[in-house]
Amino acid sequence: MSLAAVVPVWNGREVLERLLASLEAQRQRPSELLIVDNGSTDGAPDLARQRGARVIAMGRNAGFAAAVNRGVRESGAEWIAVLNSDVELAPDYLATLRAAEAPFATGKILMAGDPQRIDGTFDAVCRGAVAWRVGYGRADGPAFGERCKIWSAPWTAALFRRDVFDSVGLLDERFGSYYEDVEFGVRCASRGISGLYIPEAVAWHRGSAALGRWHPEVVRLTARNQCYLAALHYSRGDTWPVIVAQALWGLVALRHGAGLAWLRGKIEGIRHAGALRQKLAPRLDAVLLENERTIYRLQKATGFDRFWSVYFSLAGRPLQ
Repeated sequence: MSLAAVVPVWNGREVLERLLASLEAQRQRPSELLIVDNGSTDGAPDLARQRGARVIAMGRNAGFAAAVNRGVRESGAEWIAVLNSDVELAPDYLATLRAAEAPFATGKILMAGDPQRIDGTFDAVCRGAVAWRVGYGRADGPAFGERCKIWSAPWTAALFRRDVFDSVGLLDERFGSYYEDVEFGVRCASRGISGLYIPEAVAWHRGSAALGRWHPEVVRLTARNQCYLAALHYSRGDTWPVIVAQALWGLVALRHGAGLAWLRGKIEGIRHAGALRQKLAPRLDAVLLENERTIYRLQKATGFDRFWSVYFSLAGRPLQ
């Protein structure tokens, strides 16, 4: 069966070169490589063409979601790998994910600068509309060594069966970048489509190579998109966890010098929430509770982050 790789790019020629080399070394190499360029100025698209990729020019920085959607639309493959340009894959990464035959799958993604630590495994989102990239910053260990069912995969390095897009749709381009993959996972969950976390497949991620994790624009978009997520998919009945989680996340942003960016994002998100809210959004209570159990279990096993410790103290521990 055919397999394509879709890679959104916005500058980062050096990191893209590492990704392309790791794709060339794959045991199951993509039959189609689509580099979707968001207006790079450092020669990254030229490098991609030299390495045999098809480059699709967006003409501007249209955001991650729009770039991925363009690549998925233009690919005719039955399986589509979506990859960040700053990730490197072990040679068996794509083959291992493909062999699982899951609707979607992702592997264990380690920090490129500190490969003994987790960059991400899968995403879990709480009742407060804040997501945890499970394991981020933790030392790799047994807690992250077992395959498991997941509802949301980070699109850092994930493989999708095309019929998932036919059923769920593409990324919501209103999100632009950040939380667009979480929102896609929520839609999968609402339709009962689950994927797999496969720790035997390993990749290394540099992380926020374009702007940086606490850059004001990253914080603004994340804060806004948390509101979008809640407006699209959360019922209005249980608002306390949302208030707790959003306030706590704002305090974290403030501690990193991005409090104003957080406030701007929240104002923007709340302003557009009414237009986004779905009249018949499916109830996700059971999925969110399952997510919270996962967050609580793994936080307890590996040491609570201050954010989650306070969140569960105020919003309540999930019942087992």
